[in-house]
Amino acid sequence: MRIKYPLAIFFLLWCAMTIAAPTSDWKKIVRDTPYSFSKGASKNLAELRRWVLLSNGYCEFPDRHVFFDQRGQFLTWMDNEDTGIATQEKLNKIRLQLHQNKKVNRWIEGSMSTIGYPFALSCDQPWVDIRAAIDRVKGITPDSKVWGTWDGVKAGTESNPISLEALVGLMFQHRNSQLVKPIDTLSLRLFVAQLIIESGAKKHVRSSDNALGMLQLKPEVLNDCGIEKRFYQHRMAQVDCAVRLYVMISRNLQPVFSSVFGHLEKAKQQALFDILLVQSYHSGIGAMTKLLTDTEMGKAAQYFAEHEQQFSAEDIATGMIFHNLGRQPWGWESLYYVLDIMIVSKSLSAHDT
Repeated sequence: MRIKYPLAIFFLLWCAMTIAAPTSDWKKIVRDTPYSFSKGASKNLAELRRWVLLSNGYCEFPDRHVFFDQRGQFLTWMDNEDTGIATQEKLNKIRLQLHQNKKVNRWIEGSMSTIGYPFALSCDQPWVDIRAAIDRVKGITPDSKVWGTWDGVKAGTESNPISLEALVGLMFQHRNSQLVKPIDTLSLRLFVAQLIIESGAKKHVRSSDNALGMLQLKPEVLNDCGIEKRFYQHRMAQVDCAVRLYVMISRNLQPVFSSVFGHLEKAKQQALFDILLVQSYHSGIGAMTKLLTDTEMGKAAQYFAEHEQQFSAEDIATGMIFHNLGRQPWGWESLYYVLDIMIVSKSLSAHDT
């Protein structure tokens, strides 16, 4: 199933109030954070997420939390207590200590249902085993290889199956070659990484909101792709439908994106478009359009467009979401979605070297 990021594992705060009267509104903290703080934030956050997803660094053991500030900078870590309540008390104690030690200048007491600051991210990530999913995609074991046919495309045979990665490549190439204007911005490896984040590269997966299969597509989307119900979780059909969905999203996103970021240098513009295209798959083209152009939500995008030379494409994408946290549908899950995909994409590359 798609990786979820429960509210209880993200404890947020920011800087500048007295210990006797901590800031209580985490959304105001986000709104008050200067846009300039987004410089380097993507790299900082990606390092934390890498520890979580790959169970290394300070997240070598799952029963831990790591603390970080509004720039995504690592502050410290802690071992969890035996109960959730005791762990929460310890989280707040360390938050206070970080404030007293001037590591941050604001603090918020968190609870099991409210967000505190400094941020505290749980190292426990039970939803998808990234290393096992990469092995599954690469066809490391014979039982992880596949074969089949779809829309005239033949992928391997029963006696000579191929890896999921190869299957995705075949379907991606097949559909792309038939388009009047092929997708040329979404890399295949990014697409494969998204498949891992969405489902762990497993075929028979159903989410709590009834998203199905490797790419977690809703039945209505699969139906729009002309796929019969009995083929909803067919791996080649899923990839085919997802690529067609990307074509539609790309077509709708391009003019809106160009109106804001069309002046960026070509390589940077393409890198940013790739990220926002993947994010649009997750959050919807309507939400992304508002993030780029809405009077309130679009303020971050307008700032980054005006000062783009100070920020990487990754920082711009991350900053646009961070500064809108708490405004529907932008939550922590959205913030980490593309970061996680890029981490897995790099792990796929490292696996081949």
